[in-house]
Amino acid sequence: MLPRLIFRTLRSANKRCIAKFLWNFGWKGMLSVEKFKRRLKRGEVFPPFLYLSIINTCNLRCQGCWVDVEEKDAIDLAALNRTILDAKKQGNVFFGILGGEPFMHPQLLELLAEHPDCYFQVFTNGQLITEKTARRLREIGNVTPLVSIEGREIISDERRGKKDVFIRTLRGLDNCLREGLLTGVATSVCQTNIDELLTESWLQELINRGVHYVWYHTYRPVGPKPNFQLALRPDQLVRVRKFIVEMRAKMPIAMVDAYYDDRGQALCPMSTGVSHHIGPKGDLEPCPIIQFAKESIHDPRGIYETMRDSSFLKDFRELSAHHTRGCVVLERPDLVKQLVVKHGARDTTVRGTAMAELDAMTPRFSQWLPGEEIPEQHWMYRLSKKYWFYDFGAYKTAKLDTTAAAKAKELAAAGRR
Repeated sequence: MLPRLIFRTLRSANKRCIAKFLWNFGWKGMLSVEKFKRRLKRGEVFPPFLYLSIINTCNLRCQGCWVDVEEKDAIDLAALNRTILDAKKQGNVFFGILGGEPFMHPQLLELLAEHPDCYFQVFTNGQLITEKTARRLREIGNVTPLVSIEGREIISDERRGKKDVFIRTLRGLDNCLREGLLTGVATSVCQTNIDELLTESWLQELINRGVHYVWYHTYRPVGPKPNFQLALRPDQLVRVRKFIVEMRAKMPIAMVDAYYDDRGQALCPMSTGVSHHIGPKGDLEPCPIIQFAKESIHDPRGIYETMRDSSFLKDFRELSAHHTRGCVVLERPDLVKQLVVKHGARDTTVRGTAMAELDAMTPRFSQWLPGEEIPEQHWMYRLSKKYWFYDFGAYKTAKLDTTAAAKAKELAAAGRR
């Protein structure tokens, strides 16, 4: 698998883009995690990976989206540069850029070009990536587009709320690949696309097209209009994990996942402190689906001190890690509400209904299914996760609530919710 992946990447990707990836994301990214570990030993938490939703606006209307896509909130270039510069002082080099649709931000390309010593992963539906835009991304060199595909023609239109979504997205994807960009495809696996896209034949189709990596994550029913019918059952979650582990050892395409360690134990990047989220108004949120905050990037102290000293973020990490290795929002919305009330955190949405949405939620299972752990098969993933992506002691310190574990196992065995 690995020799074939390396060979086809060297043949298809621009050499400067490969060099930027290896140096900025690979070597410097590894060093940023080591600095994160040293901070943890001092009792300080500042994530090595930050995710920035730079704009609300989007050209699609996806089922179950929690973003206020009709609004025009956006972080201006000066604030974005200031935030990234402050994070770089702590060794951070990797930033996920989200929306809305990031390519609707008028200063996105300026931002990417301003920081050649960083690496950016841009989460996009791909429809606004023209030939000219893809060419500019190649010139910048430190960017990997992660193009979201939620199904083929019929399912894409249904999931994304517009017509001809699949063909328009493929057009943007192909523009990236023709320019030699290291390019990925992301899928939010749900009931309507699991049989269509969680298949070896779909992976082979992406490989034939030239795609370099994929990221399967599971649909989470949150926000103002959650679609509970799309959520996966526990047995399907196990199926997703098993598929990823097996295909990683077989197919010449890189596969990302952010919710399991090398032994297949579930984890939450927010609980471990490895990542937090910045909303489109600059709010510092525990993760993208927890739309509450006490602090923002506009604090004059800078993002490092503000995030490091945040009792709100600290309580979220610790309380979540105490109760679950999975998603605290899905499993324990009552705890999320408890912390929001305790800290007097503000609703960061424009719609102003985030608390009502929490009240309407009922507990569901997430990726934590005790007894269903599937360890990594391929040595590369096993090794990289063992040293640079694991729980960083968060759950050991927290002494996980055994009652929550029993409940998770009960739900998994029943195959419900």
